[in-house]
Amino acid sequence: MSHSGSMLILIMAIAVLAPLLAYGVGRWLPVPLVIFEILLGILVGPDVLGWAHADPLIDGFSELGLTMLIFLAGYEIEFGKVRGDTLRRSVWAWLIALGLGLLAGVLLGGGYTKGVFIGVALTSTALGTVLPVLRDAGDLHGRFGSVVMAFGAVGEFGPIIAMALLLSGRGAAESTALLAAFAALTAAAVFWALRPRPPWFANVIAKTLHTSGQFAVRFVFLLLALMLGASTALGLDVLLGAFAAGLITRLVLTGAAPDSGPQILEKVEGVGFGFLVPVFFVVTGIEFDLDSLLHGGRVLILLPVFLLLFLVVRGAPIWFLAPRDLDRRDRGGLVLYGSTALPLVVAITTIGVDDQEMTAGEAAALVGAGMLSVLVFPLIALRMRARAGGEVRPPESVSGSESW
Repeated sequence: MSHSGSMLILIMAIAVLAPLLAYGVGRWLPVPLVIFEILLGILVGPDVLGWAHADPLIDGFSELGLTMLIFLAGYEIEFGKVRGDTLRRSVWAWLIALGLGLLAGVLLGGGYTKGVFIGVALTSTALGTVLPVLRDAGDLHGRFGSVVMAFGAVGEFGPIIAMALLLSGRGAAESTALLAAFAALTAAAVFWALRPRPPWFANVIAKTLHTSGQFAVRFVFLLLALMLGASTALGLDVLLGAFAAGLITRLVLTGAAPDSGPQILEKVEGVGFGFLVPVFFVVTGIEFDLDSLLHGGRVLILLPVFLLLFLVVRGAPIWFLAPRDLDRRDRGGLVLYGSTALPLVVAITTIGVDDQEMTAGEAAALVGAGMLSVLVFPLIALRMRARAGGEVRPPESVSGSESW
């Protein structure tokens, strides 16, 4: 059997084992599934058991998994809840965090480019990890959940824009012009998505939803491919196209097939969370530079420093700009959820290492801090709001959810 085939079997075995571990441990402690996927990847990787190593084909699947992650993050955003004063506050909180993050990144990295990688990573929010926790706790559709969604959405979208502007290698004017062109394309797509679809469109969706035709699912992936192609043609990061595709897909399905939308999403999530997303996180673990981290010194010190900076850089602006109707416990929960980061941290550090702007050890420290934030911050937020009198469901329901 080829090396790629053996790697894929091993990765999918881990993908099956991870939710079993999450379910078992979840009886005592709600641990997000992504933690087990990364940790098991580290276990079979070259720094521990040595069963798995980098492979071009598997890396291709991993990149598709990252694309699906960002697509689904864009799909999760509900425009009706992300608007008005809350949206303005979330944008200002992120912009202040970007300034603080760039300052901290330059000071820690010793140079502008490395500082941008570190600084932008510190401003991200793992919305895909946070939303399942909120959903299982019954908070997603209330006031608190809508605020978290607004701040988290900006924490997902802002870093992607910042990467396109600050790390494209082009001048500011050219980068801004290309982003404006992409924004115009996206706006045109949104306008098209909001237009009423002809009756036959909904009929075809309904008739093929449970057949081999799967028109709706194929249409969703066509939208994704078109937005990825548009971002690539303009020289922008494909993550920007994936996020925009998620936004547009929600609008199309909400207008054209409101009854079938949840079922269509389940099928798309089946492809993403059932196959591609686990590959991405397991490969992240396999390529994690544990050896550099365990050698101590500066790399090991950076891990708690980065974890603290997530709270300071991302959390402090959220605390001061949170909507005034939130009490202190809700405000603290918002800070913790907003400071939870991992998927974009992995993406940004991967690009930094590939471009030889970051060392593998620095990337490992930043990803390790992101893993700790995913493990610790949502759990503390749940406990904090539970003590405030909110209803929190049993831990196993939280652990059992797919999280990014």
